[in-house]
Formats: sequence, structure tokens, C-alpha cells
Amino acid sequence: MAQSIGDTILVVDDDALSRRMLVRSLSELGYVCKESESGEDAWSQLQADQPTLLLLDFELPGLNGADLLKRLRAEPNPEVAQIPTIMLTGHGGEESEVRCLEAGADDFVIKPINLAILRARIETQLRLRSLRQQLQNQNEKLEEWRRNLEQDLAAARLTQQSLIPQKPPNIPGWDIAACFRPVIEVGGDIYGWLRLRPDQMFFWIADATGHGASAALLTTLTKLLFHHGITENDSPGTIMAAVNNEFQAIFGARSFMTAMCVGLELETGRATVAGAGHPPLLVSRQGGKTELIASSAPPLGLVDQPQFDETTIQLEAGDSFVLYTDGLFGGADDTRHRLTPERLAEIVDGSASTAEGVLGSILRRILPADGRTHLPDDLAAVAVQKRS
Repeated sequence: MAQSIGDTILVVDDDALSRRMLVRSLSELGYVCKESESGEDAWSQLQADQPTLLLLDFELPGLNGADLLKRLRAEPNPEVAQIPTIMLTGHGGEESEVRCLEAGADDFVIKPINLAILRARIETQLRLRSLRQQLQNQNEKLEEWRRNLEQDLAAARLTQQSLIPQKPPNIPGWDIAACFRPVIEVGGDIYGWLRLRPDQMFFWIADATGHGASAALLTTLTKLLFHHGITENDSPGTIMAAVNNEFQAIFGARSFMTAMCVGLELETGRATVAGAGHPPLLVSRQGGKTELIASSAPPLGLVDQPQFDETTIQLEAGDSFVLYTDGLFGGADDTRHRLTPERLAEIVDGSASTAEGVLGSILRRILPADGRTHLPDDLAAVAVQKRS
């Protein structure tokens, strides 16, 4: 085995003749050796300049080999505590082996020493030490990667928090509630609203592919595209077409997202809906009836110039609509069944007097009861209710 530059072996034995013969034999084999005659002297050397490996006689006057090794393993400095140690003992048998290993030895050799056996065991410990160092280096790189990832996620979280509306708008005659629950710090779901004219409001929601920082970056782009599309167009269908064209121009069908847009006339309660591969819009009527309005087009970014058909509904006092992502379908654990749009339509409380109540009637069925269990997918939802 080729020795690394700087690798040294400290030989500790109170018998001067045995120690010097061992040092000479190991030196002839190519090892760099130092020597010590006592446990106290060896401890001083170990503190000043750590060897690569320690050959330690079990029977030493004063601070014996076992006590020295126990002190070594308890050292706070890992460079000292983890020095590979082979114990030299004049006693054979299981009891001696147990005593050496219990003291913290990595291996042991029985005197009189067979040089070939000692060399093989030294090389084994040096290989193990090299592997431990490689593993430590890999762990340090992984830790650095983890810290960088956490910093990226923290930056993405702050960015996404700035994009998600922090509180619903105050619109006379209307009540609005929203929920956003990413799987991790950031997610691929996003929603928003924009008042284009005093009597017209657009609500939209989107679910980008993936999770984490990459999905969060997509949501940044999504918000820009929707706000640009809303300011340049006057209906959900044309808005979705504009977003699709821009999204596909950027990614070339390599990425996609589902989305739904609702254009709401605030005075009349007339709403126009267009969806792209997104879960159906849930409409809850005051009398208890529900409707599901399905998407008419494939997800945004997949098809060049798809047809976005629009559906018009009339909302009366007490009626609500709910925009949501497919994270609403997933249960928090195995005891909660996955929902479907039809099941959502059954459990929504149409008699709720607020948008928060409408949304809460659904969320209570899927959110974990302990408040700590994570959902399997990002979740976002917006409920809009007509008050008068």
C-alpha cells in the first residue's frame, strides 16, 4: 500500500527494545514512525501533533493503554478522538479481545507480534480512515448543498409570499376568502385578482408543474402573464389565450400549467368562466344546489392556439363560486379518502353566510386534524360569495 505524504504511526510501548525494533521494522516497510514510552508522554504527543494511526501497548505503567484510549475517545476534538488505534497485548483469548475493544480499540494484535499480520491490520485501518475522510468530505459538501438549498427556498418563499395576495379585497356586496398551503416552503400554486374597471373583477388560479423553488419561479411568471393578459383583454377566454401564447413562446411545450379564470360583473353578478386543464369551478347556490363548470381547453403551454370556450353563470345573493387546485382532492393521511369534484359539490355548505364559511366547509374535510400532518400536494383555493 502506498503511503500518503504526512501519514505517521505513533508507537507507544514502555519496553524500549520492543518499541525500537517495531519502529525499525515499520520504517523499513515505508511507514513514518514516532515513538513514546508512556501513556502520559503519548497523550502529550497526541495533543500536539495527531498521528495517522496509534499502536498502543495495553500494559503501560501509570496511565495504561486502556485508560489512555478511553481519554482519547472522550476528547472533544474529533481529529484526536477518531485516531485509528491498534492495541498491542501480550494476552490472548476472548477476554483480552473484549478488553481491547471495550477500551475503544479499532483492532488488536497479540504479542509476540507477527509483522505480516500487523502490517495487514495497519493497512486496513488506514483504508478505513481514508474512507471515513471521504465520507466526511461528502457530508460537508451535502451540508453546504443543504444550506444553499435552504437559502434558495427561503428566497423563493419570500418571493412567492409577495405574489400571493395577503388579504382579500374589500368589495361592497361581495365577500372573498382564500387559502394557500404549499407542501414545502414554496409551491406551484398561485392565485390572484385584478379589478379592470369599477364594475368588473377578474379572479384567476393556476397550478404549475412541480414543487419547490423551480415551481415558485413559474408562479412568478404566471402572475406577470395573467396581469398582463387581463390588462390587454376583456374576457376570460381571450385572457387565457394570451397567457397560453406567451407561456408557450417561452417554454416551447416543455412546461405547462393548469389554470382557470373568472370574469365577474360586480353590479349584476354575471360571471364568465374559462378553464385550461384545471379542476372544475364549483358553484354553490344559496338553496343548496351546486354546479361544476369544467375546463374546455388543455393545460396552458401544451397546444398552440387552443379554443377557450366560455361559460356564463348568474350569481344571486348567497351564491358562491370556488376556484381551487387539485391539492384539494388529496387527503392528509390514509384515513382520509381522496375527494373528487363531485364529492366537493356534495360537502360544500351552500348555506354558509360568508365566503370563509363556504371555503371552511370544504377544508375541514381534508386538512389534517392534528394541524401538523402535511398534505400530499400544494393547495390553493379562492371562494367568492355574493352578499346582495
